[in-house]
Amino acid sequence: MEKRVDCRGLACPQPVMETKKALAEADTLIVLVDNPAAKENVKRFAESQECKVEVIEERGQFTLKIEKQKPQEKSPAKSELVGGQKSEKELGLVIFIDTDSMGRGSEELGKILLRSFLQTLEQSEVQPQKVILLNSGVKLACRGSEVLEDLQELGAKGVEILACGTCLDFFGLKKNLLAGKVSNMYEIINSLAQAKKIIKI
Repeated sequence: MEKRVDCRGLACPQPVMETKKALAEADTLIVLVDNPAAKENVKRFAESQECKVEVIEERGQFTLKIEKQKPQEKSPAKSELVGGQKSEKELGLVIFIDTDSMGRGSEELGKILLRSFLQTLEQSEVQPQKVILLNSGVKLACRGSEVLEDLQELGAKGVEILACGTCLDFFGLKKNLLAGKVSNMYEIINSLAQAKKIIKI
């Protein structure tokens, strides 16, 4: 059964939520969105559900054809061991950063501390599974950031860096994002809910 979902004009994370609801009721969806961010968010969500996705763009409008696929057997992931223990990356450590300064008091000191934290994290043997950037924290992953290189190094090591798309839009920084990917509140909530351990900065 094919279902049509019109998400044009809806703000994040509504297109993803509407797609999720419709996907529970149909094997094939035609989803309409009217901006690139919504298109990417819906596409990523559908692919995370192991669906096949086709995208057609016409005059700034996007049509996504989403088809459920038969579940395939997955080979068990190999354990990453550190000193005989499972690594924090495997256990699902998530770093949640909603500021571009660490701690209360001096903002200048806070920026120094946050830079030190991320530089140390990048060089540490224990790596997080994800780094989530919210509010002014998204500035850390953008052009001109003093910790941009550290976040890029974390990304190169397989750490997933999620930057809130609404926050990037608010600060006018979406085109300046150079580490990680644009995310949405649905993906962020799921990442936090599935995390085994969360460190909030």
